[in-house]
Amino acid sequence: MELTVVEESGLNLVEGQPGQAFMSSVRDTDLVLEACFSSGTSCALLYAANLPPAFFDLSSGDAGTILQKLRNYRIRLAVVCPPGSVDFSSRFGEMVTEERRGPHFGLFETREAAMEWIREWADADAD
Repeated sequence: MELTVVEESGLNLVEGQPGQAFMSSVRDTDLVLEACFSSGTSCALLYAANLPPAFFDLSSGDAGTILQKLRNYRIRLAVVCPPGSVDFSSRFGEMVTEERRGPHFGLFETREAAMEWIREWADADAD
């Protein structure tokens, strides 16, 4: 699977394919960075299946490593994760709540909600 460059309403982002595996480990974060840099965007939209399964188990450290690396390069990540599609560790929800305070990571039930969040932060950056 490859990431695709999407342009919607004047906003460019890279997007994964729903239901397809993409990242097998935290090292694959570089693939997301490369796609963002080559397309000139600072936004990525991935689906739960695109991430390593350990991402949703906070004790693995994968989520922290991936999010920190993206944050270091100012890449905003929206993840679409429909209810019941993934089992979260007990602390994962706390991390999501904390992350929602900032512009770098959001977890959403639908692609539409993820796009709305990306647009909101893009508009804030433009002001």
